[in-house]
Amino acid sequence: MTTGMRMAWTLNGHGWANCTVEDEKAQVELTASYITNAPEELLTAVARLVSGETDTRAQFEAEPTAFRWIFYRQGDDAWVRLLELRRGSDHDNKGTEIWSSQLDVDALARAVIRCFDEVVQTYDESGYRGKWGEHFPRTELEALRRLWNAHRHGGQT
Repeated sequence: MTTGMRMAWTLNGHGWANCTVEDEKAQVELTASYITNAPEELLTAVARLVSGETDTRAQFEAEPTAFRWIFYRQGDDAWVRLLELRRGSDHDNKGTEIWSSQLDVDALARAVIRCFDEVVQTYDESGYRGKWGEHFPRTELEALRRLWNAHRHGGQT
């Protein structure tokens, strides 16, 4: 099992972001457009995984390309697959796997929380809104943080 994952979310123009995902084996860069709620979808998918769901997803639209996150959980282990699709409506089997990793649920949640903590530290919430075009996903980030803290401290998830 890999020891960790790192993520960075960089705003690079109104309504556009690059998301870099890496572990010790590989690094990939995804593009996301504000036409969908990409950050909220990602944070919610990880929160669902932390809370015990065994299969969840998120998708970034890059007009017309899409990047689909597929998460599986068994016990405390999480498997993450990233697919690149020509169109967002395409079935998984039409996608190309561009990155995958196995890590524990704690490490996944920590990486995503750190990523968005760094985003708000870099841009602040009003700067984020100005560049992204939508509000910072504070509600989804704090929901994930609460679930993650409960999970780490042996609470019910």
